[in-house]
Amino acid sequence: MESNHVFTKERIRFAILSFYLAQGLCFSSWASRIPDIKALFTVEDALLWGWILFMIPVGKFVAIPLTGYLVSAFGSRIMVQASVLGYAAALAAIGYAPDVYLLGVCLFCFGIFWNMCDISLNTQGIGIERLFGRTVMATFHGGWSLAACIGALTGFLMILGGVQPVWHFTIVAAVIAATVLFGRKYLTDDAPPPAAAADREKSGKRALSGFIRRPEMLLIQLGIVSLFALIVESAMFDWSGIYFESVIQAPRSLQIGFLVFMVMMTAGRFLTGFAYRKLGRQRVLQLAGLLIFAGFLLSALPGGMAAASMTVKVAVISSGFMLVGLGISCMVPTVYSLVGAKSKTPTAIALTILSSISFVGSLVAPPLIGAITKTFGMQSAYIAVGLLGLCILLMTTFCRAFDNGK
Repeated sequence: MESNHVFTKERIRFAILSFYLAQGLCFSSWASRIPDIKALFTVEDALLWGWILFMIPVGKFVAIPLTGYLVSAFGSRIMVQASVLGYAAALAAIGYAPDVYLLGVCLFCFGIFWNMCDISLNTQGIGIERLFGRTVMATFHGGWSLAACIGALTGFLMILGGVQPVWHFTIVAAVIAATVLFGRKYLTDDAPPPAAAADREKSGKRALSGFIRRPEMLLIQLGIVSLFALIVESAMFDWSGIYFESVIQAPRSLQIGFLVFMVMMTAGRFLTGFAYRKLGRQRVLQLAGLLIFAGFLLSALPGGMAAASMTVKVAVISSGFMLVGLGISCMVPTVYSLVGAKSKTPTAIALTILSSISFVGSLVAPPLIGAITKTFGMQSAYIAVGLLGLCILLMTTFCRAFDNGK
């Protein structure tokens, strides 16, 4: 395999960005068709649908210890290629699932490769930050969001054109496979020095178990904030399309919630670096918490606007989704950047510990939102999630992990 030292830093950075683009496209292709998948399998009960979506975070949980070991033992270069290809294959499989049970299996696999992508790809990203000597993680996550935005728009057009999810997902999987073949030679090689396989395996297991038993307080604090952020993301990724259907019964041509959320999330991530320079990381995160709270609160208003027109209701909810998108945009890249800048734990292990804490957000969000929706309605569920914005504000104000985070 060709060594990447012969390539320029910018070319390596662009290639790694292409993998973030592939991951974002894969994710948003699924998220944009969630209402169609739900309708295809005729799942009417919100709680049942929540438990079906629950298979994704279960898969992410299963992947946590395995991915930390594999990335530490074999390097993120190999794992990025395997996980992105697996992610695309799982997406295609969702479209071919013949019944709701196999759909759950496919979503479980989707969650496994999702988490493998997160850990291995962000390990590459942190390595690039060290190569450049400055923060570039927000740009990578901005690329992810840009691809997710394009995927959301493509999904919207596919819906209007009547294209079935199976063909949509198959085309996207083929595009992602081509991206991997193009960019694989530019990935940075962070594998451990050549050693006997048995020694390398023992070393990886020893490092993983040791650091998980004694995690840094920094990683715990960052993990809790990431946990809150993942619940917010789940509420928007998995339920935004359904929110437009259940709250205001918007026609398909006006179900733009996921799209406008992704547009603002993308814009916010490309503005994150500028915001860091003007305000510092801590104040940016504090502002993000306030925007998340305000956005969910605004999105709940149309329930009391019975006399308002459909256009007004769509505009109000969309404005709320935009605020949430802008607020959540900086959370993940900032947390990962702080891990790279402050943590004394090896990167792959640190990200594994972070995922071990934050995955709880992904794990509890689907059944929690489904249960609140079934009992009190989706507006109440969104208000409850919005309160996590205030929790993020408090954490980023009083926890030392965020002090002097400029």
